[in-house]
Amino acid sequence: MSSRSSRPSPADPLTLEVVELIGSVVARYHQEYDEAAGRYALTGAQARLLTLLQHRPLPMREIARRLKCEPSNVTGIVDRLEARGLVERRSDPADRRVKLAAVTEEGHDTAERLRASLDFAREPLAELTPLERATLRELLQRMLGAERRETAGE
Repeated sequence: MSSRSSRPSPADPLTLEVVELIGSVVARYHQEYDEAAGRYALTGAQARLLTLLQHRPLPMREIARRLKCEPSNVTGIVDRLEARGLVERRSDPADRRVKLAAVTEEGHDTAERLRASLDFAREPLAELTPLERATLRELLQRMLGAERRETAGE
């Protein structure tokens, strides 16, 4: 049996260590992301929504699915961003009954500045060779599997 097809035991020490390291990376990323968002008077959720909308306008239900929250929460976040001029609501050209949230030019600029201020991931990744970064990317893509393919259209 190849090592690729054999599954590690959930209690395998290497697996537990990798899971712990991934958890630490995620926690550190969220902490820095929230701190960076705060510098722009945004909550972490507002910043994530603003960043998500940079790709294209999205219906509220799709935003909720991608942010893994209730549509009613998205409505409140969009309301607050709209009040600041960072997001606007538009009718979907394909179905005028559907409202899309779209980033404004000011919102796009804010999201770009926010993204540029996130050094946490860039600094440690800069210590890896291009081949190591490519390998890490491939491993992460494999770990995400179907979820990654689902959002690849962004």
